[in-house]
Amino acid sequence: MDIGVQGLNIGDHAGPDETRRLAQLAESLGYRSWWASDHVVLPSPRVDPSPSEPDAVIVDPLAHLAYVAAVTSTLELATGIVILPQRNPLVLAKQVASLDLLSGGRFTLGVGAGYLEPEMTAVGVSFDDRGARTDEYLDAMDQLWHAPSPAFAGKFVSFSGVDAHPRPSNVRVVVGGHSPSAFRRAVTRAQGWFGIGTPDDIRGHLARFPSRPSEFRISVSAQVPLTASVVREYEDLGVDELVIYPPMFDGTVDEVLRRNAEFTG
Repeated sequence: MDIGVQGLNIGDHAGPDETRRLAQLAESLGYRSWWASDHVVLPSPRVDPSPSEPDAVIVDPLAHLAYVAAVTSTLELATGIVILPQRNPLVLAKQVASLDLLSGGRFTLGVGAGYLEPEMTAVGVSFDDRGARTDEYLDAMDQLWHAPSPAFAGKFVSFSGVDAHPRPSNVRVVVGGHSPSAFRRAVTRAQGWFGIGTPDDIRGHLARFPSRPSEFRISVSAQVPLTASVVREYEDLGVDELVIYPPMFDGTVDEVLRRNAEFTG
């Protein structure tokens, strides 16, 4: 089972020294991947389902991962996830291709449609359009990355007579979310799915999943402490990678990373 680390672009560990130290520690302990979370703004005052208080430090995931790319050599880098409808797809496509180049092909783009209406409104995006925008933006970015002569005409984005380089060499796209639309989006427009939950949660989600391509990869943010039996239970469900968020478990981040390193082999 591959094991990754999630969410350390948030909070007290998001500064440059701690980011470098923890990323290098995770790499030395055999962790496969490093995932960065995304919120451009948060509701103030906090309202459900906001995940954090409005003064929480959240470093932009692409800026964070560019820094991690520079101080590591083997960690796979991923967004877990970028809220896609809030991003300009052409600008994001350029950022992704650039990060793919600078990281030596280690980048995975995790995307989701988002769930915080106040955040969407603040950045000028209709909450009701978020799913349609997510589908369209993925298709538009695919054109910029892969088409010999990129062109796209949609409801939310249109372009022709332009090109963008570098082209990414090895970017994988994964889709997060637990709705039927997210499941459909993952198998039709991506190469993997990023889920959150206990083994029972994931069992229920996968029971509702459409048929998956043979190379499709499932990554899950584990919501219970890892033990050999828990890892085996996820593995039996077809999960390829477990991602841990150290602050949700007992102990310091260092202790959690070292304790769970036994599962990285």
